[in-house]
Amino acid sequence: MSTVPEETEPISPDPNAAMPQQATGGVPASDARVNSLGLWLRDLLISAAASVLIITFLYQPVRVEGTSMLPRLENSDRLFINKFVYHIEAIQRGDIVVFHYPLDPTKSYIKRVIALPGDRIRIDHGQVWLNGKALPESYVPAKYRDSRSMPAMVVPKGYYFMMGDHRSISSDSREFGPVERSLIYGKAVFVYWPARDAGVLN
Repeated sequence: MSTVPEETEPISPDPNAAMPQQATGGVPASDARVNSLGLWLRDLLISAAASVLIITFLYQPVRVEGTSMLPRLENSDRLFINKFVYHIEAIQRGDIVVFHYPLDPTKSYIKRVIALPGDRIRIDHGQVWLNGKALPESYVPAKYRDSRSMPAMVVPKGYYFMMGDHRSISSDSREFGPVERSLIYGKAVFVYWPARDAGVLN
């Protein structure tokens, strides 16, 4: 078994050696704490400012109220909407969007875009016909369909025809008409709560 040899001579401090510095690199502990607090506050302010910018210009969390977008979106689901995307790309059929309710702009609705400006749309006992062709809608399960009809119309320029996926209970463009582009302010992109439903919206 090996042993560590003892010192043969006592060690005494060198009177000419410099005093050891503190662990903070020579800065007093109180000043170091102040500097650390300042850096923490700076990072916090930067993070808060970044969050405000993101929420204001890019993404905004919203809560779903109601069941008109079942089965994909349930009452009280939390999701993010992209508020910037429609500044760089066009609204597409099938997009789930958030818009100010045309009859009361203080309220917001979430629906699916069914028809674009210039599209000819009619509904025959629940079947949507778009530009003369039956529209396949896999996002509307059979139990959520209804038998309502609507005469043919052409969606005006600058307007969009919206419908909820739960057709039998949805208040949508069948009632309040096409929605003006200026009222649409976000695209629903991601459900974040509850965790079981989390995921990208297609």
